[in-house]
Amino acid sequence: MADSDSGTEGVDDDAPEKSREELRREVDDKYDFENFGPEDMAEMSLEEWEVAFDPDSWITGTELLDRVEADLKHRIAIREVFAVVERITRDGEPQLAAYSDEGYAIVYPDGSVEGRGTVLRDVKPTVALASMDEYEVPEMPEGGQLPQPDEVTEGSGELGNKLMQTIGAIHVLGGIGMIIAWLLIVLGVVGVADSVRDGAPLLALVGGAFFVFGLFVLLIVANARLSDRFRSEEYRNRLRSAGVESGMRPDFLPVDEKDQDD
Repeated sequence: MADSDSGTEGVDDDAPEKSREELRREVDDKYDFENFGPEDMAEMSLEEWEVAFDPDSWITGTELLDRVEADLKHRIAIREVFAVVERITRDGEPQLAAYSDEGYAIVYPDGSVEGRGTVLRDVKPTVALASMDEYEVPEMPEGGQLPQPDEVTEGSGELGNKLMQTIGAIHVLGGIGMIIAWLLIVLGVVGVADSVRDGAPLLALVGGAFFVFGLFVLLIVANARLSDRFRSEEYRNRLRSAGVESGMRPDFLPVDEKDQDD
């Protein structure tokens, strides 16, 4: 008996039409093709793949590369994918290269893909969807999809940080004021009624609470700003490693300098 893996046998061409239709309906119910991703591809068996995607209707050639390029650049523009996308020609064949600082993917006109890393994981489902005529590819965005390293800001929550900083400073100053008032009362510098003097410890307690809360808020703001700074610098370094600033491709990308862009 020949060895075979479960779920890897194709659909028999002589199988009843009803059986194929039933399986197709099951696949449609099981997978959300509007949000089809790498996890769905890994879960889908070859039999399910064949009934879901009709090979005779797949889009290939330059049209496929155009659709994949538009879809990828759209996803890059909305920060769903981190990669640089280029049209290249190798051995006289047009291809599409997508790469980052830690991986790459090369798409061939027949729909095959080679590569490694997270970029390959992101590109594979894009190629599968773009090869289907029913899939509506987003319009090609204008301009560069990834920003230049010096265009990356420290963070977008500056207004919130300033508001939190103001709240923290008010509490710290209020706490210090209450503690000073308590000291003046205890030392007799300020003459007050006995009932007020008896309530002075409560004033010190509230002042201390205000002071501690204010310091805590200021510490949160400082940590958020520091985290934003580190994240921004890490993003700049990734952009530089991917060649966004220099225009140089990563060394691991199997593309020669002679492979010019289309």
